[in-house]
Amino acid sequence: MSKVRIAGFNVSMDGYAAGPNQSLENPLGENGPSIFQWFFPTRMFHEMVGKEGGETGPDNDFAYRAMDGFGAFILGRNMFGPIRGEWPDDAWKGWWGDNPPYHAPTFILTRYPRDSIEMEGGTTFHFVTEGIEEALRRAREAAGDKDIKIGGGVATARQYIEAGHVDEMHLAIAPVVMGQGEALFAGLDLRAMGYKTIEHVPTERATHVVLARG
Repeated sequence: MSKVRIAGFNVSMDGYAAGPNQSLENPLGENGPSIFQWFFPTRMFHEMVGKEGGETGPDNDFAYRAMDGFGAFILGRNMFGPIRGEWPDDAWKGWWGDNPPYHAPTFILTRYPRDSIEMEGGTTFHFVTEGIEEALRRAREAAGDKDIKIGGGVATARQYIEAGHVDEMHLAIAPVVMGQGEALFAGLDLRAMGYKTIEHVPTERATHVVLARG
C-alpha cells in the first residue's frame, strides 16, 4: 500500500527547516542554504542542475531516496515560488526551469485558482484551492500504488503531520543553528503521534534520521 512520506527534509540543530524572509533572490530564506550543505555536493544534486561529478556515499544515497518511488508530490505555494496573493499572470512556472525534478503530478496548495501547467520531463503542476485533504485525495488518485511525497514547505509539512497523514519522515539534521526561521516540530508531540526512529545514519555534513509511525 502506498505511503505518504516526507523525505530529504532539512532541519537545523535548533529545529528550523527554513530561514526567514524568503524572496526571489533568497529562495531558501536567510541562512537557509546552511541546512542544505549535505545535499549540494552530492552526485544527485549535480545531475539535477546539469553538472557532472558529485560525491557518492550515504548523503548521495539519501538524496536519491528522497526523490525515488513517488507517484505524486504535494507542495505549499511558497515552495513553488515567491509570489503572494493573486497570480499576476502565468509567467512564473516554479524555481526549477523547464524540467522540474518531480517528473510526476505535483499539487500546489494555494488560495488562488490557476490553470495546470505541463512541464518537461513528466511534471504537471496542479493548483488546489480546496485544502490539504483535497490535495491528498487527488495525489492518491494520481500516484496509484506509488508513494506520495509532502515536499514542503514547513507549514505544509506541519499540517499533514498534525492531520495524521504522514507515515514516514526522513530528516537531514544539519550541524548548524539558525536562531530563527520556520520551526518544524514546535508544539508537536511526535511520540504521542506514534513516531519512532527506524533508521539513523551520521555523515560529515548531516545526521539522517527516519521516523515512522507504528
